Amino acid sequence: MEKINFLATDNAELTGLLYKSTKKTDKIIIAVHGMTSNCFKKRDEVIAKKANKNEIDYFCFNNRGSDITRYIRKNHKKFLGGMAFEDVLECHHDIIGAINKMKELGYTEIYLQGHSLGSTKVVYTYNKLLKDNNLEILANIKSLILLSLVDIPTVLQFYLKDKSKNYIKMAQEKIENGEEISFMPKDSFIHPISPRTFLQYTTNYEEFDFINTIKDENLEILNNINIPLFMRWGNVQELILQDADQYVPKIRSIIKNENADINFIYGADHGYHNKEEILANEIMEFIRKL
Repeated sequence: MEKINFLATDNAELTGLLYKSTKKTDKIIIAVHGMTSNCFKKRDEVIAKKANKNEIDYFCFNNRGSDITRYIRKNHKKFLGGMAFEDVLECHHDIIGAINKMKELGYTEIYLQGHSLGSTKVVYTYNKLLKDNNLEILANIKSLILLSLVDIPTVLQFYLKDKSKNYIKMAQEKIENGEEISFMPKDSFIHPISPRTFLQYTTNYEEFDFINTIKDENLEILNNINIPLFMRWGNVQELILQDADQYVPKIRSIIKNENADINFIYGADHGYHNKEEILANEIMEFIRKL
């Protein structure tokens, strides 16, 4: 294992862990963690060791949304980051920065993996690369691995119900009163969250709300993925609004990708606790077939 320091494309300073195989390889999984999370999860370690046995290296890094709140350095100055103050639409800076660093280290075959909000970030970044016609980086990305992709705006609307409008108004008033560096009430979100980030999940989410199965639409952003696609969920305490055995077939009907492997792991929760080995084996089996 090796600690890697690198720069996001907007010069934010980030750090990750590179798990290396015993044999030199040009294949690597780049893992993007979820909300408030980090690169030190057991899930990452288990997948990394399984990947290394298959001569694939593994890089997981702390993006600017790691932890709840923290300072991040950029251009020799500090700015407030962490999940509570994160702008999700800045995620491409972190992910493309990680890809550039791994390319610099000699990796040419990249499997881009996300978990939870990290999956949202992976899909958003891939579509941005398509939109920008960044053929150089797109050529290196051989598949997307999306673990527990979450429809955050819809889940949030479901749990807040009638309280949603009041909290949105409160967030707007806090910003108008210069209280951007403050927090919303405890029951407004699953984690402490600033007014601006709360509004991004409740009113300004059009650019990353691409798995809204409540609308029952063919979702264009997901269907822009034209490389092999792996999607998994759990069926215990998962952040979806239907049972997994109903939700997964619905996703299969929406996804047009002919090289998609979409399923759920029985007994797994949102973090795949105690099911990490099963998840790792299924990811390796998917990659072996590419």
